[in-house]
Amino acid sequence: MMATQLLLAAGVTGLAVNSMLAHPMLWPMFACTAESAAFQGVDWAARRASLRRLVPPADLAAALSLQSAAFQVTLVVGPAAAGLLIAHAGFSLVYWLNVAAFAIAFGTVARLPSLRPAGGGQPAGAASLAGGVRYLRSSPPLAGAFLIDLGAMVFGMPRALFPALAVTLYGGGAATVGYLNAAPGLGALAGSLLTGHVWRVRRAGRSVAVCVAIWGLAIMGFGFVPWLPAALALLVVAGAADVISSVFRMMIVQQVTPDAIQGRVNSLIFVGLQGGPRLGDAEAGAAAALAGPQFAAWSGGLLSVVAAVVTCWAIPQFWRYRNETGLAHGAGEGPGQAAAPGTPPAGEPAGRAGNPGEARPEPGPADAGHPARPEPGPAG
Repeated sequence: MMATQLLLAAGVTGLAVNSMLAHPMLWPMFACTAESAAFQGVDWAARRASLRRLVPPADLAAALSLQSAAFQVTLVVGPAAAGLLIAHAGFSLVYWLNVAAFAIAFGTVARLPSLRPAGGGQPAGAASLAGGVRYLRSSPPLAGAFLIDLGAMVFGMPRALFPALAVTLYGGGAATVGYLNAAPGLGALAGSLLTGHVWRVRRAGRSVAVCVAIWGLAIMGFGFVPWLPAALALLVVAGAADVISSVFRMMIVQQVTPDAIQGRVNSLIFVGLQGGPRLGDAEAGAAAALAGPQFAAWSGGLLSVVAAVVTCWAIPQFWRYRNETGLAHGAGEGPGQAAAPGTPPAGEPAGRAGNPGEARPEPGPADAGHPARPEPGPAG
């Protein structure tokens, strides 16, 4: 992470220096932006992989919720603050402030303890990445979380349709496009503030499926309604469902992935997060060319719901996956003492612990004579 902070800062420094020239050049903007984008994935995967080494297992859900809320706040506040600063002081100040932020981040990361993965990890390369792919395919809950999110992004992402819908359906212009783009972010910000108690929910796989279904139904409704306020409200609901789903998905990733391959698996997740929306833009454009933007929107929402149902049917272990954080809340290891893969959570008999990536079985008729473990709450 220290290296990525330096490399990301180098890209922004290039942009800052270029903006101070009397005649800023075009090629540094492309080169520096590409350099920063190339290392963002490495930085994201490293930060996600380190989380389990820094946070007790019982507090993973809360940490992910806090990360999500902070990220959504920066998405809303950052562009607005940058716009105001650019209007009054120009681009250079904004770039140099970004460089200073990376310097602060570097100093913070330098204070962290050594975060070597359990088992020593593996050197970066094609073989290690292939190992991450193999593990993702072999872990039903992890594969389900990856596929259900990919289906939602590919089929239910209506972002590319906003300009056409703003003009043809809502009779607006650039301001209407701005409202449509802002609505999911507003919903995501609101949803992130509601995720502080997700640790109470034990059925994480089922929760992801429900959130994705809400996302798809909201996008489907968005494709049908011709009234702009109702369309914006549906996009807010979709954004909230998406961010809550993302917290549950990352909980599953953290819990079922061995520490030694956390980085590789999180890299694959990042690829899906970056590539899925781009594929979604292409799918939406193709559907709009076939039958119009409204058809592309509602059919995409419908297909994302269908993809979620098919994923849960094809990978029942994902649907039945039980979140262990609720069972271990208030107990567990301290920072830097992550549980070894396959170690039963606190309070769980060793005979009932599953392997990493293995879903907990649902109680069946054979359990009828035994007292049921009390549920943490109605959402569980």
